[in-house]
Amino acid sequence: MSLAYLDKMIALGMGRVVTVGAFSSGVAGGGAAAVLDLDRPQLAIAVPAGYVLRPILIAAQVQPGAATTDADETEILFAVDSLGMWTGDGTFTSENPSNLNTAWDKGSACRVGSIFSAEMTTTPRNGGTAADPVLDIELAREVQTLELATAAAQNLYLVRLLYQPALPLWITGPATLLGYYGGTVAVVGGFAQVQWVEAPIDLMKKYAEVS
Repeated sequence: MSLAYLDKMIALGMGRVVTVGAFSSGVAGGGAAAVLDLDRPQLAIAVPAGYVLRPILIAAQVQPGAATTDADETEILFAVDSLGMWTGDGTFTSENPSNLNTAWDKGSACRVGSIFSAEMTTTPRNGGTAADPVLDIELAREVQTLELATAAAQNLYLVRLLYQPALPLWITGPATLLGYYGGTVAVVGGFAQVQWVEAPIDLMKKYAEVS
């Protein structure tokens, strides 16, 4: 996707952005145990049938708590369930994405939820039973392991991830984009900013010059 076409799509109101965490209040890491939990993401974006989502920027910043064990680990992961769609189950915060062109109102064809505290599932596009997401496409991952050179519980560090692809993936619905962070240390606060363009399949092909 050229910058010219991307800019045109944003100008026409097809760009979206959602943030996780507000002002200085980050959200805790995945699930009850603060580790990455497959069915308790920090963010889920469900792409409906007939639509395409193309992620153009994903950024995340995670501040772990004080480490108490050598080799404590903190991880960020953004991935896709390319064949399964989240249909709205679980306990989560509903998100209403803003438009990347502020002349347009908020909203999206995609269902967006964050901070899952109860299990969610995705439903296979070709039929079958709803189950845990299958992360068959990993977009971006960052892992940091702490080497304790001083006393435990005195180490602060920030884990950052930035994903800005030159050729954004076509996430064609039904499918789900998911974001996670957590690790072996409880997370003090975590934030994420995700930008994308979305459109019906035929319109997306038009702007990508695909026949």
